[in-house]
Amino acid sequence: MNLAEIAALLGLNLVLSLAVMTAAWAVVRRTGRFGLVDAMWPLVMLLAAATTFLIVDGDPVRKALLVWLTAVWAVREAWRGLSPRIRIEADARYAQAFEGGAGFRASAAAPLLLCFLPQAALAWLTALPAQLGQVTYEPGVGWIGWSGAVLAVAGLAVSGLGDLRRTAFRKQPPAAGGVLARVWRRWRGRPDYAGDIAVWWGLFLIAAETGPGRWSLIGPLFLTWTLAHWAKTENPRRVSDGG
Repeated sequence: MNLAEIAALLGLNLVLSLAVMTAAWAVVRRTGRFGLVDAMWPLVMLLAAATTFLIVDGDPVRKALLVWLTAVWAVREAWRGLSPRIRIEADARYAQAFEGGAGFRASAAAPLLLCFLPQAALAWLTALPAQLGQVTYEPGVGWIGWSGAVLAVAGLAVSGLGDLRRTAFRKQPPAAGGVLARVWRRWRGRPDYAGDIAVWWGLFLIAAETGPGRWSLIGPLFLTWTLAHWAKTENPRRVSDGG
């Protein structure tokens, strides 16, 4: 694919991501289930990967690795986001942010413009490795790509164990000590964060063997920065999870 075709593909994926999140916002307006956005975020990333898979004529092995690893991660994350405890907590968190606001924040359009559409754009950005890694036929998957696949699978395993770890973690007493002790406790309480980071750096390594794939570096960098920010700052979601 040439640059114009790649740009058109990325533009299409962005439009689809925004459309899906707009539809999710319409559902939220009727149901009041604001937490749906947390479940839709990984599915938007899967949509971008799957749409690319159907359109481009890249290396079939690399395409399959990127799409299937993204699918396993996204379905697991979406299923977790729809679990009763997580969904109820998310509903309350978003409702407090918007229903308790004033002015524009209290309007019906505020969740769409301040939450759903930005989430769609950021999901599309984070999923760049799963998009750009598929657009060229050569080279085939080499040792860097297979190393990335191993890293992604390890990240999936860590994420899968995250819920069990948090259940035990919430039973522990708060950590004593200074800032470093509290930060370390938060990271230990959220192994899924480390798992997510490993998955998307692994996907980047698979993509990075191609020229266009190297430009997707911004995706895992953004995710790493975001999860590091969540791990070191106080917020209702992490407190309720035990971090």
